[in-house]
Amino acid sequence: MTLQNGTPAPNSGLDADTLAYRRRKYQPIAALLEEAYGYPTWRPALDPVDELVSTILSQNTSDTNRDMAFEALKQRYPSWEAVCEAPTGEVAMTIRSAGLSNQKAPRIQAALRRIAAEQGRITLDFVAEIPVEEAKAWLTGFHGIGPKTAAIILLFAFGKPAFPVDTHVHRVTKRLGLIGPKTSAEQAHRELEAIIPPDDYYPAHLNIIRHGRRVCQARRPRCEVCPLTAHCDYYQALDRLD
Repeated sequence: MTLQNGTPAPNSGLDADTLAYRRRKYQPIAALLEEAYGYPTWRPALDPVDELVSTILSQNTSDTNRDMAFEALKQRYPSWEAVCEAPTGEVAMTIRSAGLSNQKAPRIQAALRRIAAEQGRITLDFVAEIPVEEAKAWLTGFHGIGPKTAAIILLFAFGKPAFPVDTHVHRVTKRLGLIGPKTSAEQAHRELEAIIPPDDYYPAHLNIIRHGRRVCQARRPRCEVCPLTAHCDYYQALDRLD
């Protein structure tokens, strides 16, 4: 897949030598991840508004619970306009399977109402026509939408060069040394967008998540079966301690 406007975000905060080193470091890691997990097939995108709602629902819950809540919304309400007009408590009960429904319901309604107020109807089609940085700024202006949520919407719904950093991506890239040991998840979006080639954003995002779930787990990374140990700062430090 070739992303639209395929230029990484500027202002990564990395000096030129560090950036060059991490770009070189990424290349064999990407090849090994593809060997282990394949090259992800581009999935059919949700409608952009659907993607926004789904992504808000996904916060602090599993994919299964997110999908259950999203389907419950779709089954109960004939349109996003109907979700806007429904009592907030009713919407919260509808999405309770996603958890934190008393927070997510008003966030979803507020986002949909703002879109309707600004665009005259509930659509995000205009985002396809504006620069990535402008789109990020607009999306993160919503309460409850941070850099990760904005990047997911831009990458998955619009094919724009934005790299989402969830807890798995943050943990795995930090252990590998693709980002610094003190780099926050928010800072990691900028750093990884500068390190990873834009056309790799989609496969890299999905394969790093797969690796984080299956091998580089939070409590006990399974280094004994990891194909990336030769390139992993975390493993190399453990090896020196032994």
